[in-house]
Amino acid sequence: MKMTVIYDNEAKEGLQSGWGFACLIETEDNIILFDTGWDGHLLLRNMERLAIEPESIDSLVLSHQHWDHIGGVTTFLDRNPDADIYVPASFSANLKKEMESRGKRSLHEIKGPQEICKGIYTTGELGDSIKEQSLILDSADGIYIITGCAHPGLPSIIKTASTFGTITGIFGGLHDTQDYELFRNMQLIGAGHCTKNKSAIMKLYPENFVEIFAGYSADL
Repeated sequence: MKMTVIYDNEAKEGLQSGWGFACLIETEDNIILFDTGWDGHLLLRNMERLAIEPESIDSLVLSHQHWDHIGGVTTFLDRNPDADIYVPASFSANLKKEMESRGKRSLHEIKGPQEICKGIYTTGELGDSIKEQSLILDSADGIYIITGCAHPGLPSIIKTASTFGTITGIFGGLHDTQDYELFRNMQLIGAGHCTKNKSAIMKLYPENFVEIFAGYSADL
């Protein structure tokens, strides 16, 4: 299993940065795009530079209805209308209708935790004012969590993910979390996008902390 960040506030040389987040998860059986960032054209340019074919992606999973995570949806679906789409059920009816009109496959409305494909699960939509789903990756090394912005709070996300196994690591936007003790037993803490307290997390867990960026990849 491999995870590659395609879109982030920071980018390695040769890629473009942009406010938002998107990453690719590759397994033996499936390729999943999680979020699309703000700018779909930037997303596709970074994919090209990373030798990722948009048409090869089987599923599109969207974390929450903020434009820095869904802004590139229509641009992506224009290139790959065959991807299955997984969105929180609370997404607006107009947005779901627009995505269905662009795609040829099913649009799945997610409420509770469920399997998306072999080894890949969703937490289901969590949170109150901002509904958000995170991905759960069941790898050979344990459970990894991928978050868009972690708006529902890490305690809720980790509690749900823990029902699938022991948490080994986390990647994505961690927003303004100060629940630092939750990282204690994690082997990898990949913080990017909207994470406000990177310095504090890195100070507490210097050996396990990684600041992620567009172009960052990890074998899980």
